[in-house]
Amino acid sequence: GVSTKEYRDKDWDSYRNSTIGFVFQNYNLISHLSVLDNVEFALTLSGVSRAERIARAKKVLSEVGLEDQLHKKPNQLSGGQMQRVAIARAMVNNPRIILADEPTGALDSKTSIPIMEILKKISEDRLVIMVTHNVELAEVYSDRIVKLLDGKVLEDSRVYKEEAGKVQNSKPKKKVSMSFLTALKSSFKNLASKKARTIITAIAGSIGIIGIALVLALSFGMTSYVNTMQSDTLAGFPLTISKTVNITNDMFTRPRSELNDATGNSDTSLDFPDTDIIYSYDSSANSLAHTNLITQDYLDYLLGLDSTLYNSISYSRNVALNVVAKTSTGGYIKVEDGSSSSPFSMYFSSSYFNEIPNSQTFIESQYDLLGENSKYPTAYDEIVLVVDEQNRVDIALLDAFGISVSDEFTIDDFIGMEFYVIGNNEYYTQNGAIFVASTNYQSMAESNQAIAIKIVGVMRVKEEASSEVLTKGIGYTTMLTDKVLEKAQASDIVLAQKQNPTINVLSGMAFNDLITYKSVMQIIGGDTLPSGIQIYPVSFEAKDKIKEYLDDYNVNLEEVDQIIYSDLAETISGAISTLINTITLILSAFAAISLVVSSIMIGIITYVSVVERTKEIGILRSIGARKKDISRVFNAETTIIGFTAGLIGIVISLFLIIPINALIANSIGINSFASLPSYYALGLIAISIALTFIAGLIPSKIAANKDPVVALRTE
Repeated sequence: GVSTKEYRDKDWDSYRNSTIGFVFQNYNLISHLSVLDNVEFALTLSGVSRAERIARAKKVLSEVGLEDQLHKKPNQLSGGQMQRVAIARAMVNNPRIILADEPTGALDSKTSIPIMEILKKISEDRLVIMVTHNVELAEVYSDRIVKLLDGKVLEDSRVYKEEAGKVQNSKPKKKVSMSFLTALKSSFKNLASKKARTIITAIAGSIGIIGIALVLALSFGMTSYVNTMQSDTLAGFPLTISKTVNITNDMFTRPRSELNDATGNSDTSLDFPDTDIIYSYDSSANSLAHTNLITQDYLDYLLGLDSTLYNSISYSRNVALNVVAKTSTGGYIKVEDGSSSSPFSMYFSSSYFNEIPNSQTFIESQYDLLGENSKYPTAYDEIVLVVDEQNRVDIALLDAFGISVSDEFTIDDFIGMEFYVIGNNEYYTQNGAIFVASTNYQSMAESNQAIAIKIVGVMRVKEEASSEVLTKGIGYTTMLTDKVLEKAQASDIVLAQKQNPTINVLSGMAFNDLITYKSVMQIIGGDTLPSGIQIYPVSFEAKDKIKEYLDDYNVNLEEVDQIIYSDLAETISGAISTLINTITLILSAFAAISLVVSSIMIGIITYVSVVERTKEIGILRSIGARKKDISRVFNAETTIIGFTAGLIGIVISLFLIIPINALIANSIGINSFASLPSYYALGLIAISIALTFIAGLIPSKIAANKDPVVALRTE
């Protein structure tokens, strides 16, 4: 009494699953599933729980006499047994109608009788419609016989008379659906039945994964090495606040076109002229320089920085230290540097005599003290000699300090050497309004106002140090600078300069853009504000917090008033990281090509699987599986292959990493260099699954669109 004229695909799926049970002439059992799984499968589309599915499947198998054959495969059964399984599958969902298509056609007469007895018993409480060419069986077992010839009814033993008003247009309310887990289970059993092909396919699919995994392992190893290097060495590099920050210096690694844009030289049409004319230009006009105006307010702001974040804060000052040395012949000389011929040399201290950053921990992490009697300078009157990697000292330095030039020295030859730092009042002599540097160096050195300093240690950069932060020569502490500044405040030259802020007391000339009042006051020690600041963080994490604190100072300030810092460690590590990432990306791209090719291959193999499982598609549709469920079966198959390929790729990669690490250890002495983190491994497996899933979408769509009747006829 129900019309099916308006049924759509999903209605037919539900109708076949809940109302119809099919028994085929050739059994149409799924070969890679067990007897129990074949019968149970129809229930998986109905949303029945696993426990109930198994119970109901065992019950109907018991009714057809196969309770002892539950776990056998169809190819292990006789023809009669396979037909009983087909009947049990048709019955398990309690359908209202059983359609039996030649159920005894493939059986001998003796085996046919038990099958007919089972169908006869089933017909006691539901309709059984059987197609057969065996008239004798029909006459013995059936209640109604309809004879057909070429699609036309020749005879009907009990003609059905339709009663008016009874036809309904209702549609099945029950919805069928195959869970992805069920699809995985079915596909896994199918793949397990073809183990060799599945493994070979997975290995082929893993080639791309192996390539990418090895690239990532090496990249991760390099990144870890750089991070370790940063933690061990670069972490101690200071955040530097210099008087002038030249932005173009931070851009030297950028393309020339970008550099031109940043400096205002965006017009490249005049580049590389063919003429022989040389042009002049002002290089400073387009330089992006920022002047940091370090004030007392900023220094007070730095005092609020969490002291647990840094080892020390070192302040650089431009005060000139006037150093006198006693020569090996008994005379006295002023220590000069190699640039003393410059007209402005009087305004700058010797390049051989430099202040050590106020961070003993950091300096000792980068430098070794040589000799048993060497120690780190801890007082204002203690200094160190910094030699190069080969324990060499420049002869120009020796000459500048009045030390006899010899081919060979010992460390102890330098330990205890004394020099004298001369104060302003002893060094400068007033001549009218101008102060002139005195040349009576012996008198200066022998004055009780001179500060005697002596070498207490010899230092050399460590072999594993990332860079050299100390200038080769004599290094003194910030304590000496503070001592000199303290004495300079009350000196005659400083007081005179304060009284004449427009005239340079060293030259008697007016100040200009190059020589300013502030610069002269800094040189003679009248201005105690630092010209530079170095903040030595305890770690990279601490450095980030310090930078946040420094950035907060610039909030709401005009650009000219902002304080800009430089981070050398970040520049170094950033350049290395960019290089590593670029190489990783390029190598991964090459490896990805093989991954894509293997995915296409898997798509082709999935299509082959569709062709092989065409009959299974028809069987699944006959028990109510939707098109979506058919797609899900093959999507599950590609998912399993993708997972297997990814897993094999990761396992092989982990084994290959062992000899790679051994080779690297022998080459550069770094153990366990390459490693593949678990999140990389899981990510690669996920990528493998995703690519094979995508590769299988077209074959699975083809499978879903197959006509179920045509599919059932396929051998």
